[in-house]
Amino acid sequence: MAFRPTLESHSGTESPSWWGAMLLGAVFVAAGLFLLGDVVAATVISAVVIGIVLLIAGVSEAIQAFSAPHWRGFLLRILIGALYAVCGLMLVTDPGRASIILALVFALSLIASGAVRIVQAVEYWQWAGWLLLFSGVVGIAAGLVILSKWPVSGLWVLGLVVGIDLLLHGLWWISLGSRLRHERSAIPA
Repeated sequence: MAFRPTLESHSGTESPSWWGAMLLGAVFVAAGLFLLGDVVAATVISAVVIGIVLLIAGVSEAIQAFSAPHWRGFLLRILIGALYAVCGLMLVTDPGRASIILALVFALSLIASGAVRIVQAVEYWQWAGWLLLFSGVVGIAAGLVILSKWPVSGLWVLGLVVGIDLLLHGLWWISLGSRLRHERSAIPA
């Protein structure tokens, strides 16, 4: 007996939303195409945005440590806040160099994400799981390419790979939404 995932729901509000899946897919596809427009700029912008987030997180951690100094771990929280802030500043002030390190972290993340998608492809095979499988294989391959060309690949590869990854993942969501719509319309009222 072959495994076949089904739409299990007890009411219409709990069933998967075909239009929500298609909308999410469209957002992923649009984001992917936007990033592919200028991969170097996308890489540098990613480094700056991550830097700003880390800077805000670090300052917030330090403020929290001073606002409640009676809590345990005051020095540890100050140290964590300082590390976040320093990393954030490094990303903001030198996004090119920071992109090289981000490329390494991203390569490892792509490999892990690709592996998860390959496992999910088996569960969702009836709903265009082959596209999810393809997306996972591309994610792993891209991660391995980044690692093989690192550190030179650091300036352009993040934008390129993220753009392709978002595009493929978005196409899978659109395909899933189409399948859900088709299955829902086939159910008699």
